Amino acid sequence: MSIAFADRSLLRPASLPVPEPGLTVEELVARAVALRPVLRDQQAENEARGTYGEDLHQAFRKAGFYRITQPRLFGGYEMPLPNFYRVMMEVSRGDPGVGWCLTLGASHGFIVASHWSEEAQRDLYGEDGEFVAPHRAQPMGTVTPVAGGYRVNGKWNYCSGIPHATHFIGTAMLRDGDAPPRAMLVAVPRGGYEILPDWGGDEILGMRASGSNSVEIRDTFVPAHFVIPFDVMFARPDGMENGTAGTRLHGNPMYLGRLMGPYHASLVAVVTGAAWAAIDEYERVSGIMKTYIDPDVLRADHFDFQRPLGEALAKADAAEAVLMGAAQRYMDLCARWAKDGTPFTVEDNLRLWTMLQQGGKLAAEVVESLFHNVGAFATKKGNRLQRYFRDVQMYRTHMSAQHQAFATYVARAHLGRPTGFRGL
Repeated sequence: MSIAFADRSLLRPASLPVPEPGLTVEELVARAVALRPVLRDQQAENEARGTYGEDLHQAFRKAGFYRITQPRLFGGYEMPLPNFYRVMMEVSRGDPGVGWCLTLGASHGFIVASHWSEEAQRDLYGEDGEFVAPHRAQPMGTVTPVAGGYRVNGKWNYCSGIPHATHFIGTAMLRDGDAPPRAMLVAVPRGGYEILPDWGGDEILGMRASGSNSVEIRDTFVPAHFVIPFDVMFARPDGMENGTAGTRLHGNPMYLGRLMGPYHASLVAVVTGAAWAAIDEYERVSGIMKTYIDPDVLRADHFDFQRPLGEALAKADAAEAVLMGAAQRYMDLCARWAKDGTPFTVEDNLRLWTMLQQGGKLAAEVVESLFHNVGAFATKKGNRLQRYFRDVQMYRTHMSAQHQAFATYVARAHLGRPTGFRGL
């Protein structure tokens, strides 16, 4: 069976203008690379602030970084997911904390385009197409039905990207009479939530510039079309025959919106950027510092310091290849569905996640190895390698990076057993 997509250009002109209709991924990458010196110069102040400043926010807006996967109908570039992760990796090479904040604010236009109705998308993207939102996937709030919509209450921690957001997306539990509780996604415009001052400085070990503040919502009303069901990251194959609201509206199979792979790719793009940042710093140090054994020999000329760099380059290349390969596999699975109706299976989703975990693990090992090999001076406050080391430890502790636990889930799915992952 082939999934027929209408030519939307014939049926409906774009509601919003695309700022740079001919923009390419090569130009986006070049813009990210050009910002690298500024990102590195501002690392300390962005850590202290807890996020990047208005100057970088406006630079990211002007560069088009928030619109990469946003649909063209609503003023975005609708680029394939690999393009987005490539750009985010390059930003993170300048500052992983800033990269985390940007990536987790810019990545969720993709989920809105995939799963919210056309009415909701028109309201959420608004008149100018400006949309930046974190999504906190753990249900930490409630939605209560009222006339015309819902009342939202809750407090969500680790809302990375919230300082520069136009909206917040939270997972909340719907309790409606005698019906079983149900997880829902709720989109709340800025002004309907409070950003708590609990991030930045030494509040946390690493990713201090990631803008991962908590969000609190007290009895905020949202219209009914801002709330949709959320079923285990849309990993179940059931009901995919007719696609999603996004595939029907935009005619793009990318908007099937299976989230296990894309969500973890957002983290791995940042950690891979951190790996390249650590390599850059280690190479810089090796070109100016002498060895301990022979004070007349540069580290760059001694095998004891060359070997860690060579291994780091190999692992960083491998991590980047995993990231790009997994992103392309996601696109291929979407294209397969569009061609013959073959759905994503639970195993497909979990294998994308675990494949990316291996890339994240390799990238983290790069930073850790170079930090261990460069010398004790790197442990001092303000040292870039110390900052990158702290940043990747935040990834290492993240629930979604626990590769051994997820290996069990994948094996169970492969063997046709219940995975044990949130009821799958």
